[in-house]
Amino acid sequence: MRPFPKHSELGRLADTVAGSLDRLGSGWSQGKFLKASLIAGGLAALTAGSAGISSLRRREERAKVGS
Repeated sequence: MRPFPKHSELGRLADTVAGSLDRLGSGWSQGKFLKASLIAGGLAALTAGSAGISSLRRREERAKVGS
């Protein structure tokens, strides 16, 4: 028997998130957490997409100027 069970990095992350949600979740339902997560994820994706498009445009402009 092991006195301290070892978890993978993902397992430790899941335990940390679950503990945090237990402390936070007094007035929040699981649906609200899911909705907030989806909104935050969508915002992050839009930001990353916008940065990618800007980067491509700058590359194209540099290529036109350099030729």
